[in-house]
Amino acid sequence: MAKIEEKVEDLLQPIINNLGYDLYDVEYVKEGKDYYLRIFIDKPEGIDLNDCEKVNNAITDILDEEDYIKEQYFLEVSSPGIERKLTKEKHLQSNIGSLVEISTFKPVNGQKQIIGKLKQFDNEKIIIEDIEEIKILRKDISQIKTKYNWE
Repeated sequence: MAKIEEKVEDLLQPIINNLGYDLYDVEYVKEGKDYYLRIFIDKPEGIDLNDCEKVNNAITDILDEEDYIKEQYFLEVSSPGIERKLTKEKHLQSNIGSLVEISTFKPVNGQKQIIGKLKQFDNEKIIIEDIEEIKILRKDISQIKTKYNWE
């Protein structure tokens, strides 16, 4: 995680927790000419627009006061979504047994997109099960997200 994201996460974690939410993730990215600071929040019953507004109002002044980000940026507060990125160890741990989609930089077993149940992981690899067990080196993974069965 980038230094800005870590600083923002450390700053906002207690504030967001005190509001009754979990700080799922922080993302700071440049898209085109614009910068975005994305704060992903969660709670067991799900997130709605009022939740996002409540958190946004609670953190805007604090972010401005700390001034970690020198560039002009857009602040977005949202849910991580139903198909959420798994960027942290705690995300992987809480999704053992869940259906995931893994995108890789290079083909694994002839595929760059692999869907299966997350079986286990460590610092080196992630193991999923589909028809067979598939081991994927973490250094070869570009993204992991939960996969929702839309049927």
